[in-house]
Amino acid sequence: MLIRAFVPAHVTAFFAPVKGEDPLQTGSVGAGVNLSKGTSVFVSVETGTLERHIHVAFNGEPVKREDAVISYSVAEEIVPRDFTGEVEIWQYFDFPSGYGFGNSAGGALGTALGLGYAFGGTWLSVARIAHRHEVVNGGGLGDVVAQLAGGIEVRVKAGGPGVGVVDNLFFEDYRVLVVPLGPLHTKEVLDGDVIKSIEVEGRKALEGLLREPSPERMMALAREFAERTGLLSGELLELARELDRVLSNPSSMIMLGKGLFALVSEEELGRAKNLLADLDVPYDAAGVYRERPKVGRWVG
Repeated sequence: MLIRAFVPAHVTAFFAPVKGEDPLQTGSVGAGVNLSKGTSVFVSVETGTLERHIHVAFNGEPVKREDAVISYSVAEEIVPRDFTGEVEIWQYFDFPSGYGFGNSAGGALGTALGLGYAFGGTWLSVARIAHRHEVVNGGGLGDVVAQLAGGIEVRVKAGGPGVGVVDNLFFEDYRVLVVPLGPLHTKEVLDGDVIKSIEVEGRKALEGLLREPSPERMMALAREFAERTGLLSGELLELARELDRVLSNPSSMIMLGKGLFALVSEEELGRAKNLLADLDVPYDAAGVYRERPKVGRWVG
């Protein structure tokens, strides 16, 4: 049996972490956007061997457990202990890992959905497993619930699936421009001195967005958050200002990655591409993914 799951990439615009009594009570509030590109997970289940074996691969390359702790942990919990056979999990990412596109959560949720489809369960039960292992192992705090919601999402109450509350903004046919320049490690940022500023400014941004809920307001608040916390500074801030000259909405920093994103019209996308090409800066573009993730039997 071969199963495919697709989970959208997710870019966080602003956030405030919330630590609860357990992983399902832990998460973040904030806002972000789901992209039409993301993580595709293929799950192959074959019986007939004498033991239970689980294998994970990233972009076609097998990875050891220590290099994919979250995905292996999700699989080990969902695959029945008495199952005898081979379970292969192949994860393919449209964006580089560590750059702020929710690849860790995409792999965890895609793995959970594929295995849930194969072995039984519900969307909520397996998504909770993905979120829990993300939190326990230092992955993202709010990506799983955000990816489940689709669209341009607003996390108004922190927590995992079934606990957190996620709303959605209405929006026009925006495209999402992304400028991925390098990685940032979520755990290092959340353990640093900037965390108090993130908590204060993230809450302020959420309150502002709830008073005036629109994608345009989200981008303005995201930029304020990024600058006030000091996360967006130096050459990256200079690039954001250059990009703003050809856009109607401000660009902002991908949380958490060394890169920028913006909501743009088709006309603005063309101008932005020309500017970034002249500056010799890498970029990509995607649509806003409006649905929840997908999972089903794969027939090629």
